Amino acid sequence: MATRSQQARMAEAAIIVRILASVLDVDASAWNALLAQQSQPTPFMRHEYLAALQASGSATPRSGWAPRFVTLWQNAGQGDRLIAACPLYLKSHSYGEYVFDQAWASAYAQHGLPYYPKAVIAVPFTPVPGTRLLARDAAARALLLQTVCQWCDKENISSVHLLFASADDMQSSAQQDLMLRHTVQFHWKNGPYRDFDGFLAALTQDKRKKIRQERRRVADAGVTFRWSRGAQISAIDWDFFYRCYERTYLEHGNPPYLKRDFFARMAAHMPEAWLLFIAQRNGQPMASSLIALGADETGAGAHETPGNAPGKTPDLVAYGRYWGALERVDGLHFEACYYQPLQWCIAHGVARFEGGAQGEHKMARALLPVPAHSAHWLAHPAFAQAVQRFLEREGAGVENYLDHLQARSPFKAP
Repeated sequence: MATRSQQARMAEAAIIVRILASVLDVDASAWNALLAQQSQPTPFMRHEYLAALQASGSATPRSGWAPRFVTLWQNAGQGDRLIAACPLYLKSHSYGEYVFDQAWASAYAQHGLPYYPKAVIAVPFTPVPGTRLLARDAAARALLLQTVCQWCDKENISSVHLLFASADDMQSSAQQDLMLRHTVQFHWKNGPYRDFDGFLAALTQDKRKKIRQERRRVADAGVTFRWSRGAQISAIDWDFFYRCYERTYLEHGNPPYLKRDFFARMAAHMPEAWLLFIAQRNGQPMASSLIALGADETGAGAHETPGNAPGKTPDLVAYGRYWGALERVDGLHFEACYYQPLQWCIAHGVARFEGGAQGEHKMARALLPVPAHSAHWLAHPAFAQAVQRFLEREGAGVENYLDHLQARSPFKAP
């Protein structure tokens, strides 16, 4: 929790807490300006993105995501100024989070205790690390997290889960005695590659051979690709992408998390954040993958390469997000979701490509393991102690797993 001195400073500054039912109740420019001040902003925390999730019906009480936007304001004498904010969702299930706590919910149920509703500080359906607690400074961040936990305790919410958090978020969580949890993702970092073949040359012979074989199978099947970025993505292409995306979910027996209207709102309000690859065969589109783009503010993966000629954008980071296909071709998924995006990233000087949640198979495509973090608060003391013991064991396992993975680098020894 915030220290007494922090609390005193905040009290003197006339801090106002507002818990809102919609991000539309927060001025977009104020929200985005606060986001821009953070150490790890992502496009998924932009006001436009969160508003589209809600307005499209993708993340609403009906889908099990009841929004509450927690905001702190300072009365500066010339109107209230937003100094801290976070998206908070009350959940009736654990789907769409990618940090798994179903075993905790089951243990609660076995003891006749309600686990749901729980609260998550997260971007729905988006396992991308980044700042979740938007704040002007560490003291405001501490008060924001304290406010969330106190409000949830008052409302008889079982728990708070801060997912895919930034280093600043985790530091604040540790200072307030939240339980810390770690998992593994796989990210690709650009290097001194002039082209895709230059990238392959950095890999071990077996990995290089495997990638070339996979790409050859797709090419021999007559599949070609084209890409469009931002406003160049046509409404017809967005419609085709959604057909592919929806079909992939339905083939696995579930409706898609995101509505078509969500992507219409992205095209209208955040077009610059999207890169679309469409696979074609015999002149007809047959698969697609959608990549998100954002500014890389962390410096992680920043590089100087011969490819960084004037006009390139080395400050970009790319995020693998969605894909789908109407036809089956051996190796098509890897080509659409990894090789085409990586080739584009190399050509455009993109610093980093994040592959999303889980997926050890990504290492064979030169995406390397990195830790991802979450923090948790449980209201029930006995369950909190049990979960803490579990997380200590799990954390040791994750450390060993990371060591194991790092010993299996797909790159040639220097």
